[in-house]
Amino acid sequence: MEMSEEVLIDSSWIKVAGYYSIWDTRYVNPYRRDPSRYRDTLTLHLTDPARQRLAKMPLTTTPVTSGFRFRGYRWHYGVDLDLETGDSVKAAFDGVVRVVNWDGGGYGNYIVVRHYNGLETVYGHLSKQLVRPGTFVKAGDLIGKGGSTGRSTGSHLHYEVRYEGNPINPEEIYNFPEYQLKKENLAITAALFNYAGQAARMRAAVQARSGSSSHRPTAARRTVSYRVRSGDTLSEIADKHGVSQAQIRRLNDITGKTTLRVGRTLRIK
Repeated sequence: MEMSEEVLIDSSWIKVAGYYSIWDTRYVNPYRRDPSRYRDTLTLHLTDPARQRLAKMPLTTTPVTSGFRFRGYRWHYGVDLDLETGDSVKAAFDGVVRVVNWDGGGYGNYIVVRHYNGLETVYGHLSKQLVRPGTFVKAGDLIGKGGSTGRSTGSHLHYEVRYEGNPINPEEIYNFPEYQLKKENLAITAALFNYAGQAARMRAAVQARSGSSSHRPTAARRTVSYRVRSGDTLSEIADKHGVSQAQIRRLNDITGKTTLRVGRTLRIK
């Protein structure tokens, strides 16, 4: 006897496990697929207009405050998008909610959605989750409210894109300054995940500098954040806190001339 999990979508029962070989409602990556073993190119159609499967942005036009890169002592597997607590967070593509969970040391309140196009998206640090596992969502549907839960120093959305559990740089897919898709198709190849080797090398270097892979800090680190008010300038904020403008720019990924949005939370130290 074969058992399978199905959900009712548009009056049809859909075998949700058919998207991948695993349907798990607890973990972000239950697949354990090694992307270096991908030998062929798989082209994913991000949208399918004929079937009314479109794409939407998870937020409105807010800046990227931290990118897909090595940060601190580990790789940051998504992009951080600025928001205010309570702002609406929306599904990026059509699909089925797979995980609604809590991670106190990382994502906080988070949601994982599995999409028809073969990708999964992760939405972290939410103040409120508004869907349940197995819920069918259309692109642009409200799924949660933004916040600063979990390992977070200020309100923002941690947004990830994954294929078979392996993170992909969202900026391979999105033009965030314009808040739109860069292209209609995405080619999945081993080269898309080359960052994994770099991440391992940088992590090893950090551990070597600490003197031990099991190094533990002897004191807690204190972080200082500041919420931008009307009329604030970067130089005034730096002077007020006794730090350099360069430090604030580095901690918040600010490049070039930037107009500070009132209400934005900046990390100072």
